[in-house]
Amino acid sequence: MVTKITEREVKKINKDEGMEKVDKIVDIKDDEIMTVGEVAAYFKVSEDTAFKLVENGEIPAFKIGGHWRINKNELAKFMDKLKDGKGGNIGDD
Repeated sequence: MVTKITEREVKKINKDEGMEKVDKIVDIKDDEIMTVGEVAAYFKVSEDTAFKLVENGEIPAFKIGGHWRINKNELAKFMDKLKDGKGGNIGDD
């Protein structure tokens, strides 16, 4: 996700806050939020399976407006643990 800002908006950013605001705009792209459906497609599993993994706390997630959301960076950390053998297998009880 890339956020576009106009030249006018750029001029409004003052010197003290300028770099901080630009950094936040860049961070939006890096901290992409995924839906359960997107996670299911990413792992090539059914949405039901992805939902159960989220509900059971196996995949780190949070709710917004009653809908589960997954931070892509947190999902990457979770996958790294699986690759290192520290997280067990997905779906194990």
